[in-house]
Amino acid sequence: MAPPAPTPTPAPQPRVQLSKITLTRAAPTVSLAKGGDTGTMRVNLNWTRGRRGLFGGNGAIDLDLACLYQLNDGSKGVVQALGNAFGDLHYPPYISLDGDDRSGLNAGGENLHINLAHLADFKRILIFAYIYDGTPNWSAADGVVTLYPPHGPEVEVRLDSPDNRARSCAIALLKNERNELTVTREVRYINGTQSDISKAYRWGLKWTAGRK
Repeated sequence: MAPPAPTPTPAPQPRVQLSKITLTRAAPTVSLAKGGDTGTMRVNLNWTRGRRGLFGGNGAIDLDLACLYQLNDGSKGVVQALGNAFGDLHYPPYISLDGDDRSGLNAGGENLHINLAHLADFKRILIFAYIYDGTPNWSAADGVVTLYPPHGPEVEVRLDSPDNRARSCAIALLKNERNELTVTREVRYINGTQSDISKAYRWGLKWTAGRK
């Protein structure tokens, strides 16, 4: 009696390597770094460049990237160019802003850096953008925020569904949940300034006028 034919071995399935995750209304949340990740995550804001008067008037674009932060020790505040509140990567709040692109002509846009070695110190971070000068025109700006974790695919949040009456846009909410960082798409346009964003998300900050 002939021996039974060997069972064919299934061919190995190729692994899918994601290079980018785009957060949408249907799929708004992704989990990123867990405790022990000692890298730095870059958060980049870029928008349509080279169009003078894009936000009205004769000036160039001045769209600013910023964030509200709340640490687990109860401290909270803002990282932004306004008032030279550029933060610090190695000391609280462990978040820094690398500069202020007042024209939109910088190909690198604007960048926040978040020190994930201090993930346990974070409670929540709200990434937002605001129009410092000029008439709001989010439609023409075509902005996009991209998060570059030290490991894994980049995460993109497009500033779609624009509301051209608004001066600010809450873009993404980062939360430390059991020492794991989650990112949730917000894209919530707010007809007001930083104080109105703070109020909408119950940050409890007091604000004074500032300049840059």
